Amino acid sequence: MHQIIYFDDRPLYLCDEIDEIVEPLIHHDDTVFIDELNTYTIKTIIHEMQLEKVKAGVFFHPSLSELYKAFKKKFTLIMAGGGLVQNEKNEVLLIFRRGKWDLPKGKLDKGESIEDCAIREVQEETGLLNISLEGPLMTTYHTYHEGSRYILKESHWYGMKAMGDEKLIPQTEEDILEIKWVKPRDLKQYYSESFPSVVDVLKRVAT
Repeated sequence: MHQIIYFDDRPLYLCDEIDEIVEPLIHHDDTVFIDELNTYTIKTIIHEMQLEKVKAGVFFHPSLSELYKAFKKKFTLIMAGGGLVQNEKNEVLLIFRRGKWDLPKGKLDKGESIEDCAIREVQEETGLLNISLEGPLMTTYHTYHEGSRYILKESHWYGMKAMGDEKLIPQTEEDILEIKWVKPRDLKQYYSESFPSVVDVLKRVAT
């Protein structure tokens, strides 16, 4: 089992076994591989993952939960909720924000459940009100800098259904410039202009 944490477009695989996805990576010269868990090795892989020459990382430990718990201590953790919304034609809703095709999501408010957060963010960012939560899809992880803080964002994604033909209203104050419905078979053409973690979510429904 493994968990991917993105540093920009570079994936770091936290894993408790070397499976068929991880195994080929550890033989590449541009992959960092670590199999000893301590404060020094965590600092090392965080540093290495920010180097341009590094394309991927693999951090192996027999307990994935223990590994992630130790890893996230080095970051400020932000929880977020978002939705992969499909309409009655099964088309997928995409938003265009800051030069990327994205999915609606946002930070968890204090006292809010992650499910309520996901629904609220979809409603605020798209103008859709008549949406229902179908169930959890996956959780993605990515890192970024915010001033002097190093952030780890843990985004919980849910499948959602939009009913009726509501008007789409981009939340411009969140830099959303465009919203569109895309057929599942056409999603792949948006991958190159999307974040890797978003592509992972889109692959759940792409055909």
